[in-house]
Amino acid sequence: MADTPSNTDLAAERVDYTGDHLLESAAPPNPYPLFEAWLADAFAAKESGVLPEPTAMVVGTVSEGRPRSRTLLLKEADPDGFVFYTNYDSAKGRELADQPAVSLLFGWYPLHRQVRVEGTAAPVPRAESEAYFATRPRGSQLGAWASAQSSRVTFEELHASYRKAEQRFADRDVPCPPHWGGYRVIPTMIEFWQGQPSRMHDRLRYDRVGSAWTLTRLAP
Repeated sequence: MADTPSNTDLAAERVDYTGDHLLESAAPPNPYPLFEAWLADAFAAKESGVLPEPTAMVVGTVSEGRPRSRTLLLKEADPDGFVFYTNYDSAKGRELADQPAVSLLFGWYPLHRQVRVEGTAAPVPRAESEAYFATRPRGSQLGAWASAQSSRVTFEELHASYRKAEQRFADRDVPCPPHWGGYRVIPTMIEFWQGQPSRMHDRLRYDRVGSAWTLTRLAP
């Protein structure tokens, strides 16, 4: 196979990972305390300039039996689930309306860590979406009105739509659009991956069984 344009030998590219071991004896009975601790580490890595987007996650949906994925930002995480916001009329919104099965992937690669989440997504209450929308920068609020997300558009049309939104809300607060809001992902599985030398990585998987969780170690 030919080299890439930069002549990089992809087959030879590798990193020998390191990190504290994930041990069942130290794991909490449910995954949330561990996720919170790892998220705190990700924010600490942001402060040190190592990890620019600690809340970035790849959201996977299903469209006509095919997987689709894109990066969004986590806006809430607690025992009730993981929350993100988007345009309900976007491709992902239509896919979730048709098939609410969803996956999340947190790739905290500078820390040699990854978290996978599988579950079901449901819209958050309207009041929650409006409350969060009110905290967004005004430019982002206007963009939510201007962009018919995932639809075909020209550069000129998109920016004309933004200017129209600026004029529409010039003298007042920007309300939350009816087509915009949050989803809460209720997890059924959360897997923590910690890189280790010689590809002997630690993988601990939590599976929800009723209101409880079971813990399993997976081979790397």
